[in-house]
Amino acid sequence: MPWEHFSHQADMGIRGRGASKEEAFEQAAMALTAVITDPNKVEQRASITVQRDDADDELLFADWINALVYEMATRKMLFSRFRVVFAGPSLTGEAWGEPVDIAKHQPAVEVKGATYTALQVRCESGGEWIAQCVVDV
Repeated sequence: MPWEHFSHQADMGIRGRGASKEEAFEQAAMALTAVITDPNKVEQRASITVQRDDADDELLFADWINALVYEMATRKMLFSRFRVVFAGPSLTGEAWGEPVDIAKHQPAVEVKGATYTALQVRCESGGEWIAQCVVDV
């Protein structure tokens, strides 16, 4: 499975796995959506672009997740497809989704933001990338 959740007291951990750092960031974003609703219920009707800069991969990952939480809250949207591109310390990400429909999406919780708890971005010995953190729900 390219993304998963892991338990952490009253909050929820999100983890993305991939053949590249980009894919791990994208899959962690899917895990973020899956904390709220079934990503398969979210249509890809509109897109947004997020740009962030940080030389530290872990801080950049937390910033990426927090940017998505902000976009979901301010635009009242959910996202179900993501694309991340790195250029040095810069991340450009795109997210596709649609406005929240309570009846259709049945949101379970509201994610308040990424925390630094269990924050990791690493390449495993086999070449698989992992990006993870705990999100405050």
